Amino acid sequence: MAASAQPIRIGWLSSLTGPLSSAAVAENQGVQIAVDEINKAGGILGRPIELLTRDTAGDPTKAVNFAQQLAYSDKVQFVIGPVNSGEGLATTPVLARAGVPNIVVGSIDELTDAVKYPRAFRAINTNKQWISTANDYVLQSLKKTKIAIIADTAGYGTASAKTAQELLEKAGIKPVYVVLVDPNKTDLTDEMTKARAAGAEVVMPWSAATGLLGRLLNARGDMGWSVPVVGHPALMAAQIRKLLNKPEYWENTFASGYQSTTYGADDKLPERTQALMNKVRPTLGSGDIDVLFWWVAMGYDTVKIIEHAAKTAGSTDPAAIQKALENTKDFRGVYSTYSWSPTQRNGFPDSNMAVNVANTFKDGSFKLAPR
Repeated sequence: MAASAQPIRIGWLSSLTGPLSSAAVAENQGVQIAVDEINKAGGILGRPIELLTRDTAGDPTKAVNFAQQLAYSDKVQFVIGPVNSGEGLATTPVLARAGVPNIVVGSIDELTDAVKYPRAFRAINTNKQWISTANDYVLQSLKKTKIAIIADTAGYGTASAKTAQELLEKAGIKPVYVVLVDPNKTDLTDEMTKARAAGAEVVMPWSAATGLLGRLLNARGDMGWSVPVVGHPALMAAQIRKLLNKPEYWENTFASGYQSTTYGADDKLPERTQALMNKVRPTLGSGDIDVLFWWVAMGYDTVKIIEHAAKTAGSTDPAAIQKALENTKDFRGVYSTYSWSPTQRNGFPDSNMAVNVANTFKDGSFKLAPR
């Protein structure tokens, strides 16, 4: 029986506290549901999952210390995370040296490399997919070319600002204003005033810090500036609604999102998304779900990916797990359908990207932005 078998130990590096915690808290719901579901069904290969959760608080130093502890002291078979790319930049090499299979949930491109990090497989989309999706919406649908980029000074924001500029310049667009802001800065009026003075027709923020994004929208609203805001998915988080000085400050805001959590013309979610929502709703409360549901779905999928890899490999041997994931094609999750290869560690397809209207938040999901 699974209860008497040696457990499969999964390390979960999750920033459950700190300024970048909103995604981690939601992802943790999905991770926990998947672990419970698999254990109730007898585990993986007859072995129960033992989840070792470590709260990094968004601190790369803590993340490295926990990664080392999980790999060398706790001797986990897998690590999920860290949640934030800035932490992932620090931990991915540590886990690669330890040879531990790592399900990557950070988005910046540098976190995956089939040669440098052969056992790191990404479940989330890449940051380039987020930025390209938002850029295409601004240029093709909104027909705007005078763009201001506002990003935070954390590892993610710095890398994103650079990528965003590079992609726009490839399209022949030079941003009129670019600035990096401390994610804890209390007032963004100065930055938004400078963006407007530079002639910005659209503001594109790249930060996962909902507090910072809420303050940016407040600055826009308090200035009486109706400029469109298009950028990071965190612009759509329910926490934003609670931070706004006025509800209407959320209008004219769009963000990169996912087909899996976008309502169709019939006002229904995809079947697999709705099925997971029905499973987790009791743990999220009886009212509207107030977290971004795609994070829940992705957390759920990370554990199911591990289950798939171990069952395919017939063991938790790291080399066998690597081979199993390298040969995975069209593995159907809730958040996405994943494919990896011996040379490709990014499993998320472009076809699952979407642009959503921020203030259409309902049960953690959204309406498609007008094209």
